[in-house]
Amino acid sequence: MQTHKDTQHIDGHGPLTGRIALVAGATRGAGRALAVELGRAGATVYVTGRTTRASVSEVGRSTETIEETAELVTAAGGVGVAVPTDHLAEDRVRALVERIDREQGRLDILVNDLWGGEHLLSGSVFGKKSWETPLADGLRILELGVRSHVITAALALPLLIRSDAPLHVEVTDGTAVSNRRYRENLYYDLAKNAPIRIAFGLGEELAEYGGTAVAVTPGFLRSEQMLSHFGVTEANWRDALAQEPAFGIAESPHYLARAVAALAGDPDRAARWNGKSTSSAELAKTYGVRDVDGSRPDAWAYFEDVVYGGGSGSPDDYR
Repeated sequence: MQTHKDTQHIDGHGPLTGRIALVAGATRGAGRALAVELGRAGATVYVTGRTTRASVSEVGRSTETIEETAELVTAAGGVGVAVPTDHLAEDRVRALVERIDREQGRLDILVNDLWGGEHLLSGSVFGKKSWETPLADGLRILELGVRSHVITAALALPLLIRSDAPLHVEVTDGTAVSNRRYRENLYYDLAKNAPIRIAFGLGEELAEYGGTAVAVTPGFLRSEQMLSHFGVTEANWRDALAQEPAFGIAESPHYLARAVAALAGDPDRAARWNGKSTSSAELAKTYGVRDVDGSRPDAWAYFEDVVYGGGSGSPDDYR
């Protein structure tokens, strides 16, 4: 079994050295961290998104860009390549795949971390019945969270299966087990369950190529947007507990990213994960990974046992 220590890129000989990865949706949050940790393990990582130093997406955050993500990948020891891409535009995705083919000749790891719909959620979605949700908002959620994933997979998989060990990672919110609980709004529920089924289906299709398709989820993510929402930074994130005590179980984006990098370097990953959904906590236990503060949070267990189950534990009991 590999540990996080094994995933470090040391003197150009990380476990993913020579591997070619695409992280679709790497502007910020889990996508950015996934790109960086794959780079730290030695991979060449193409990073895509809609926010660049010259253009801002509908998310409305100019503080994180794909160029910065690519620079972080390179600084971590990999090779970062920023390619501005709207993954709802088929011609742009085709051009991206053609570029990777032209420059590398194959793709080994495809991470589908496309989303960018947080601005649609508060007020108009959560707590609303489907017929009370503005239809335009609901359909946009499905475009951002489902259609973009399908387009990217359909156009990139012919290149991915050239790899000797194709890995397709769908990033979502929740697992097949946790998402048995309704996700508060029909459109959001559909958007976050679809990647789980995509991984399940692609697991069937990639098996004959020796490939692995897996859906992964972080727990309560301390993304840049979430930190901004609470008015805190990564340095003082615990100050947000005064507003939301459950934030005590929050994890950094690098927790999931370190675990996925370890999975990518696992020669037995197909047998362990193909077609399945899993969480940062489950992956962390499997691969010996810890978060940046040395903890191993299990947000899904905390929410199931305490928040929904009425147990008496505290967030620290699940770290």
